[in-house]
Amino acid sequence: MTPEDVKALFTFGEMFVEETIAAALVILWVVVFALHVGRPYMVRSTGKFTLRLGADLWWIIYVGLRDILLVQVFLGSFIFFYPDVATMDALDLPITGGLAAACAFAVMVIKLMTRGDADVNGYRWQVILIGLGATLYIVPYMLGSQMTQLSGGVIDVVMPFLVAAKNPALAIPLTYISAAIVGLLGVVAVVYNLRQTGAGRPKAS
Repeated sequence: MTPEDVKALFTFGEMFVEETIAAALVILWVVVFALHVGRPYMVRSTGKFTLRLGADLWWIIYVGLRDILLVQVFLGSFIFFYPDVATMDALDLPITGGLAAACAFAVMVIKLMTRGDADVNGYRWQVILIGLGATLYIVPYMLGSQMTQLSGGVIDVVMPFLVAAKNPALAIPLTYISAAIVGLLGVVAVVYNLRQTGAGRPKAS
């Protein structure tokens, strides 16, 4: 096996993983949105259990699964923070994938800084941001990334605009803007944690 063959093998493996992540994110976004929107049903379902233990387990599993999948969405979306990956010709990634990732991270920050499900306004913002993130990802993926093998009519206009590799002039700035938003939110989360830690310390006598 020549060095060129080894390089081609690793390139193929990288592309396979990234394409798999991009496709899986569609399902993850739908599931995360459904779990957040379905909270009222989950709350009502806790009243159907005759044992408190069953209701507690149901709620713990729901909240844990919902939040773990949200974290998975954000971690999987890290590929959109690399301009060379986002604009790779062979991948055809959605152009607003980075902005969708920023929405997911914003939801995580809101969960950190509010009282969780007890904060109604905070939860409403979570649902709004998750819905926005899902739209920013799924719409360009379906109408752009999945339309690259088609041509004619509206497709020739819409598809190149929604695919990062075919519109790098817009995709690269959006990548940096998304990374900047996540970085800023990360700073806010760190400052909040440091303040909470300082507030919890007992005062010296």
